[in-house]
Amino acid sequence: MAKETTPKVQTIDPAAIEVLKRAEELGYSTAFSRASKMPPCPIGAEGACCQICDMGPCRLVPTKANPDPVGVCGATRATVAARNMARHIAAGAAAHSDHGRDLIFTLEAVGKGEAQGYELRDIPKLYAVAGYFGIKTDGKKPEQIAVEVAQKAIADMAGQKGEITYLKRAPKKRQEIWRQLGIAPRGVDREVVDILHRTHMGDDQDAEHILHGSLRCALGDGWGGSMMATDISDILFGTPSPLVTKVNLGVLKDDEVNIVVHGHEPTLSEMIVRAVNEPELIEYAKSKGAKGINLCGICCTANETLMRQGIPSAGNDLNQELAIITGAVEAMVVDVQCIMQAVGDLSKRFHTKLITTSPKVKIAGAMHIEFDEHHALDIARQIVRVAIDNYANRQQTQIPSHYHDLVPGFSHEYIRYMLGGTLRGSFRPLNDAVMQGRLRGVAGVVGCNNPRVAQDQAHNYIVKEFLKNDILVVQTGCGALANAKYGLLLGEAAMEYAGPGLREVCEAIGIPPVLHMGSCVDNSRILTVLAQMATEGGLGEDISDIPGVGIAPEWMSEKALSIGAYFAASGVYVLFGVNSPIANSEEVEKIMSEGWEKMVGGKMEFVPDPEEIVRRSLAHIDAKRAALKLPAYDPTKFGKSGDWRMRELLQMPFPERIKALYGMPVAAE
Repeated sequence: MAKETTPKVQTIDPAAIEVLKRAEELGYSTAFSRASKMPPCPIGAEGACCQICDMGPCRLVPTKANPDPVGVCGATRATVAARNMARHIAAGAAAHSDHGRDLIFTLEAVGKGEAQGYELRDIPKLYAVAGYFGIKTDGKKPEQIAVEVAQKAIADMAGQKGEITYLKRAPKKRQEIWRQLGIAPRGVDREVVDILHRTHMGDDQDAEHILHGSLRCALGDGWGGSMMATDISDILFGTPSPLVTKVNLGVLKDDEVNIVVHGHEPTLSEMIVRAVNEPELIEYAKSKGAKGINLCGICCTANETLMRQGIPSAGNDLNQELAIITGAVEAMVVDVQCIMQAVGDLSKRFHTKLITTSPKVKIAGAMHIEFDEHHALDIARQIVRVAIDNYANRQQTQIPSHYHDLVPGFSHEYIRYMLGGTLRGSFRPLNDAVMQGRLRGVAGVVGCNNPRVAQDQAHNYIVKEFLKNDILVVQTGCGALANAKYGLLLGEAAMEYAGPGLREVCEAIGIPPVLHMGSCVDNSRILTVLAQMATEGGLGEDISDIPGVGIAPEWMSEKALSIGAYFAASGVYVLFGVNSPIANSEEVEKIMSEGWEKMVGGKMEFVPDPEEIVRRSLAHIDAKRAALKLPAYDPTKFGKSGDWRMRELLQMPFPERIKALYGMPVAAE
């Protein structure tokens, strides 16, 4: 009997369920149906396949006759699994850092006055970033500073010796660990090349040494390319602050031109936001019979635009095909990363125009309108006109009614502000809440969707369990959109799902129990929060001392592995769901868990069962609390203050309420 490879419950999203029924009726395949028909390769899935030279591919599957097989060249299972993992991490680091490179080039063009439609929207952040690079700002115009920052940033990414500038943003103890271990990264470009070279046939054949190099490469992403991408996005498009918007397929509109932006780079999508609001193009849409233009996003481009401009999101990664199947999308505009090739064929079966825009990405059958930051606004207007002209070709639609409000936009700057105010921004109140036990700890729950497991289910289960146990959760990327669909990114969620201590914190500060911190590249914001918590005092001297965990419950991308590795190298316990790509080698599993923990204070484990992820996470958080000599977690100590207490009091008869408030009975009449 064939092994079941896809869950019977494909998704917990009611909008997705509705559209999947339509896809089945129409006979269209989706990632969900293809996953059920195509089992994963049992050899490759566990890291047992080596294909880096033509003596193979070699399948290193243990049998009774050969319990410890080696490749034709003699490579062991540990070597092969480590090489595969290192190459995944290098690819993920390259993708995130290349995102940063494109933003750096845009910043330089803006500074030179050569980038149409762009401006420097966060000048204070520009000055802060200039400070990181040691650039003097006195007497200089912001545009000149922008050019100098861009030039320093590009040089940093390509650095051949020394170490990247942004490492200085980590706690001093953490910097010392990296330097002592020799994993303080040079430029990320250099580190990616290093991994690809050392994993070529006949090079590095020591699993521990290979993985040691992968940590250095990942750090070049997390504390380099990704962190710079986040900073420069903020400079160009504005540092996010909370606002209210909507998420899920119900944001599509039946009587307007629907444009969906999908991918990861905010440079073009920001210009499309501007173009769809131009009166001339709105009138043009009305001349074609539409009531207006409705822009929404999918995946991380959605996160970029929704956290800054409040543009609604049509959902996370696995919603990309479903949006087209509604029949209501005039144009899906894509740039890079996480774009399924299947949308090319699917768009032809409907009226949707699939438009590729990156010089790095073309999809067979798609329209290609190449993006160039020097003519960005004109290109955006051209794309919007293509969508408007396509409105007349729309046929039957079936848009689900399901959507939910959410509050995105919690940059690390805003978190400092909301905890301490404009003049005294500080992480002290957050640290105090952990030290007192109101917060048991903190968790970052991030990452993709994967059709090998039920869409959103693990994200939703794990986060609800964390909230119940007084753990403040931050989310990015598709994980943030997953829980936004079910109302967890609203203030009201604290009343329904949070434990008593977390509820008090949310009431006092006025925040949701789950904080949306941006797109997947913005995981660097979480690094910054952890670094500032460590330097604030009271929770040790390093990120590894903090009672916290990182989880990628439904990961599928190599970028997720790079993120996990740089968090582990920064001192965080990181758990991945779905399956283990290193299951074929106990040695590699031990290196990435016990070995990394001894070496860098963080570790990376693959745990398919969400319940086990929660159990290990809570045990780790409690162990960190004990090591800091903090009070043991006790949820009965808190929860009788703030709005919750007032609600309870208002339900009491008047005499009892006065006694409860003042400790005295009401005087007799």
